[in-house]
Amino acid sequence: MATAQRPHLGAALTILAMFSFASLDAITKLLVADYPITQTLWVRAWVFMVFALAIARKRGVARTARSARPWLQGGRAVLGLVESAVFVLAFYYLPLADTHALASTSPLMVIAISQVFLGERAGLRRWLAVAAGFAGVLLIIRPGFLEVSWPLLLPLIGALMWAVYQVLTRLCAATDPPETTLLWTAGVGLVVTTAAGPWQWQPPDAMAWLLLIAMALAGSLGHYALVKALDFAKAAAVQPYSYTLLVFAAALGLLVFGQMPDAWTIAGAGIVVASGLYTWWLDRGTAA
Repeated sequence: MATAQRPHLGAALTILAMFSFASLDAITKLLVADYPITQTLWVRAWVFMVFALAIARKRGVARTARSARPWLQGGRAVLGLVESAVFVLAFYYLPLADTHALASTSPLMVIAISQVFLGERAGLRRWLAVAAGFAGVLLIIRPGFLEVSWPLLLPLIGALMWAVYQVLTRLCAATDPPETTLLWTAGVGLVVTTAAGPWQWQPPDAMAWLLLIAMALAGSLGHYALVKALDFAKAAAVQPYSYTLLVFAAALGLLVFGQMPDAWTIAGAGIVVASGLYTWWLDRGTAA
């Protein structure tokens, strides 16, 4: 069930989720160069299930698993798994920055979809904040794709799936607690990936196991933080904070892949942060 609106907490949890997802994406890109996509998703599903069960123990697993809208929970979980597979495939074919450039259209999609299906009015100023954040994204990425090919469609398809996934998460929050949504996400994901994961298994070495576990923990934390964020705040209200994913991706690009951010990247990151702070100011005025 949805709790009282606490937009500031929703914003903080969204930022935490974006950091977790940026970490997940960077580690995934390292892994898919040597291991099958189905294997990485299967390991993620197992760790995510353990994480979800640990969270569910407080209320009781059986009680937590009961959903007022099981078909919605199941469909949302399957969509989330397919969306993850699409992005993992995109990371295999495309540079991390190019993938995030196209995926950054997702917040705009969420605001449009949430107005249609959730009746959440974003307002002109929030639309302008999201647009400013998107402009900052363009400064960071400065689209420079060498050629137009079919892999470029993957992040766009994934962005649409991610937008719908977040709206469905908000719908689930109206009737089910976050722990129930988390458990359904993990359970359905484990069932589906178990049907494919073992068949392409390649024995990981010690370093690969560390990366697989770290990847799975980052994904689990990110999903839980996002579910909690959408329990505390409207889907449209937290979207500008989603652009912090680009800031974290730029930082991890420097640390993991040795890509030094230039002046344009720093300027774009400043605009992204400013749009998020402006939205926080709008939410503070609403909550006051």
